[in-house]
Amino acid sequence: MNIVIVGCGKVGTSIAHELNTEGHDIVLVDINGDAVSRLSDSIDAMGVEGNGATYDTLTEAGVQNADLVVAVTAKDEVNLYACLMAKSAGVKHTIARVRNPEYTQDLFRVKDLLGLSMAINPEQTTAIEISQLFRFAGASEVDTLSRGMVELIKVTVPEKSIVANKRISQIDILKNKVRICSVERGSEVYIPNGDFVIQSGDKISIVSKSETAAKFFRKVNVIIGRSRDVILLGGGKVSFYLAQRLIKSGINVKIIEKNPIRCKELAELLPEAVIINGDCMDQDLLLSEGIEHADGVAALMDFDEENILISLYIKGVSKAKIITKVNNTSFDNIVEQLNLECVINPKNISGEYIASYIRAMQNSLGSNVETLYRLNEDRVEALEFNAKSSSKLVGIPISKLNLKDNLQIICINRKGRIILPVGSDSIMTDDLVIVITKHKGLSDLDDILD
Repeated sequence: MNIVIVGCGKVGTSIAHELNTEGHDIVLVDINGDAVSRLSDSIDAMGVEGNGATYDTLTEAGVQNADLVVAVTAKDEVNLYACLMAKSAGVKHTIARVRNPEYTQDLFRVKDLLGLSMAINPEQTTAIEISQLFRFAGASEVDTLSRGMVELIKVTVPEKSIVANKRISQIDILKNKVRICSVERGSEVYIPNGDFVIQSGDKISIVSKSETAAKFFRKVNVIIGRSRDVILLGGGKVSFYLAQRLIKSGINVKIIEKNPIRCKELAELLPEAVIINGDCMDQDLLLSEGIEHADGVAALMDFDEENILISLYIKGVSKAKIITKVNNTSFDNIVEQLNLECVINPKNISGEYIASYIRAMQNSLGSNVETLYRLNEDRVEALEFNAKSSSKLVGIPISKLNLKDNLQIICINRKGRIILPVGSDSIMTDDLVIVITKHKGLSDLDDILD
């Protein structure tokens, strides 16, 4: 697809890299020429220096031939106007980054008038991801698959678990209701078959319905329960959106924020939360506010270095589930070595959300991929396909299919009925089929055949 991205900041950079990986033709636009040059050189894309909210600049970027315009500058008003201008030039699909909570809550009133296909709020989408992790406190990763009907949850196998040192085929409690679909062991990632032996310390990803997953984890001695008392460090937009979601689900929320003016705003916006005016890096303050006894902590301050340092400190004094916000992707190698429990990057999440929307667009244009999820630090993909009547797989038992190695069919959604398939099951026309694999670039269900 031909895509114009207006804005070459952190969000625009993340989106550009995500879409470039998937083979789209990208044109970059930004008023800052240096930013355009850096990003266009890194992904070998065309760049245009100029105001992306003007017709002339958009025309120079080839908007008349674009399938999609994504406006992600630092200013909501510029993004909305750029999308409106692109729409006037004939672009069918536009996406705007809108961060202001007041704009976000009113956007539904003018979305159709503006011709917006989608609005992305990086802070709000980050809050959604974090709230999922607090819902399954013992998990290091939670993804919702098949239109929210099943969940993929990653946990670490404890030493005394009943699944340790057993072949997957010997684990009776799975009973076709839970599927172990990937295993991380050290630096290696495996797509296991029935003969694979699970070891303590393995990070396993399972797919099932959420209520079934909770029962499974209890039986295998993995503590997965919901966080009840959560402390948010920093009172920015992510904390605001996250606190809203947590309070709504019955979780006690305490926010520590250094700026007294922001504390007053939060107290008015979130009367159910406890707002503390203080320095999140003050260890004595954290201890006095019960950091040792909290079962969930999110480090959401403005500076990555502070989030990383305070997370390491809390790890030593508390058993809480700790989530660390890191915006700068250049820290990735360092962060991996620190063994932090959960690291969240709002910019990457925005890129993934927009990429998911584009895959849905492609599906309507004839592609067979409904959705795609990148897992295990992008080393594994979970793809959801729509099984068409012309597929070579339809009607044939899975045990008789010659599938690629490092690949599993992990779930079939048949008109709302969830099936975790065994060898005797067959794929039927119009099934939604979820496949997990280490192979990249699969675009059709038939591509899973060797």
